[in-house]
Amino acid sequence: MSQQHFASDTFATSNGDLVITFIGHGSLMLHYGGKVIHVDPFSRVADYASLPAADILLITHEHRDHLDPEALAHIRKAETTMVMTELCAGQLPGGMVMKNGDELDLAGMHIRAVPAYNLVHLRENGQPFHPKGHGNGYVLDCGDLRVYIAGDTENIPEMKDLQEIDVAFLPMNLPYTMTLEMAAEAARSFLPKIVYPYHFGSTDAKQLVALLADTNVEVRIRDLG
Repeated sequence: MSQQHFASDTFATSNGDLVITFIGHGSLMLHYGGKVIHVDPFSRVADYASLPAADILLITHEHRDHLDPEALAHIRKAETTMVMTELCAGQLPGGMVMKNGDELDLAGMHIRAVPAYNLVHLRENGQPFHPKGHGNGYVLDCGDLRVYIAGDTENIPEMKDLQEIDVAFLPMNLPYTMTLEMAAEAARSFLPKIVYPYHFGSTDAKQLVALLADTNVEVRIRDLG
């Protein structure tokens, strides 16, 4: 993977540009305020040894495709700030634990941890793939731009509490997160300006465009399967 090329989009904020790079799966890389922020780095989708080291790491939950020690070993520095859930901290000491509802200010960003869980999709034993309280989504205020990174979740009731979201990343990988219809309902519940389907596996993410055609939500498709 020495010749890696990833698409990115740039957003102007009141505090300088935010650049979001689309690594793949649930993995993103943000540049903001002179800092590099990695979200759920996963070694299967990138050679992290050739990517910039992280000033901040955001980990949504403890599953291996979101908490990947191999990827973290390449981009974690001694001074990297890791933000994660309590279950993640049990596997990866040295991080800053955020529970659903917690907020903090970090490197010019305001970060809020919000719920991410399943209501419908269950394991064979009847337990949700992602139980309530185990995982985080993150709402990032970058100047006057607000970004919602949902993590692994369905269209849960708490999404109706999201306000003034400019950019939203919504997962659609089955059976673990949302169907296309669930993702459309999620977007309708808080009406972000832009939605990026991510972590969508074999789901045809382009179908979300048609499902939201009667709204003002812009759907942008990137290579995040």
